[in-house]
Amino acid sequence: MNCRVLHPGMLATVQDGGRYGHQHEGIPVAGPMDDLSLRVANLLVGNDDRAAALEVTLVGPTVRFDEHALIALTGADLGISADGTPLPLWRPICVSAGMTVSATSAVRGCRGYLAVAGGFDVPPILGSRATYVRAALGGVGGRALKRGDELPVGRPSELSRRIAAAVLASRGHDRVAIARWGVSASLVPFYTSTAMIRIIEGEHAHLLTSESRDRFWNAEFRVGAQSDRMGYRLEGAALELSQPTELLSEAVVFGTVQLPPGGNPIILMADRQTTGGYPRIGEVASVDLPLLAQLKPGDRLRFRPISLDEAQRLYLAREDNISQARAAIALHHH
Repeated sequence: MNCRVLHPGMLATVQDGGRYGHQHEGIPVAGPMDDLSLRVANLLVGNDDRAAALEVTLVGPTVRFDEHALIALTGADLGISADGTPLPLWRPICVSAGMTVSATSAVRGCRGYLAVAGGFDVPPILGSRATYVRAALGGVGGRALKRGDELPVGRPSELSRRIAAAVLASRGHDRVAIARWGVSASLVPFYTSTAMIRIIEGEHAHLLTSESRDRFWNAEFRVGAQSDRMGYRLEGAALELSQPTELLSEAVVFGTVQLPPGGNPIILMADRQTTGGYPRIGEVASVDLPLLAQLKPGDRLRFRPISLDEAQRLYLAREDNISQARAAIALHHH
């Protein structure tokens, strides 16, 4: 089965769980901006939760499957429909061969995910199908999708076939069949244009002046227009160091908050570089990265401190929720 791109939208790329194991060679992980949404979309269609899916930013795309397809939509509400029939988020959907699945623009959130049973079977590069546009690596030619692209779809798992059969059994005469079930409310985030993001204090936070420390924890920041998958540039009251500091480049991760000389923090995102020499004043708690990824330019955020122990506890609780969802879906379609 193939998926044909009729309209690419603003920025649609193939992403899977990411390209791990090569950061020591200077190759970024890439992968989804919103890891939770990609994983849940895959679970809903019976895939491995890190299989390749489409990540869509703000607008579009429009695609057509040449055969019957089991799909799931998660993340931002992009007003997606199939031949005019509105499609819900966070539940399995069967669309008939030849139907056009199209998105408009984001109503809530910034990035949507479209998973299909079998996953998008583009060639893996260094063990991953994730697209890293800056190096033209992975996905479809290492770039965003364009009109006329044909995306091959892999072979659905046995679980995928069982989910599809159950969804189709309740379809009646409609060309779109929507499952009566979806993931639990505990895995469905609520997106707003303002967010409270929890931060673990960084290695160099002590270098901030007392006034800047107060601003960092109490002021509101805005996501700048130059933000992208590599990093979010924040606008607001500038932060200052107590004294000029020279640092060696050190490893950075998804969620590292850097402070460049201009005083406006940068939060490193999915396509971040592997090392950085700016002071690291914070690290976003992993459980809040999906919420951060759904902010778009102009949206606002505040920071709240969290301990490493609490961040780890919340992360493990989220992983437990995902594991329970995986087990429930498998048991329901045993």
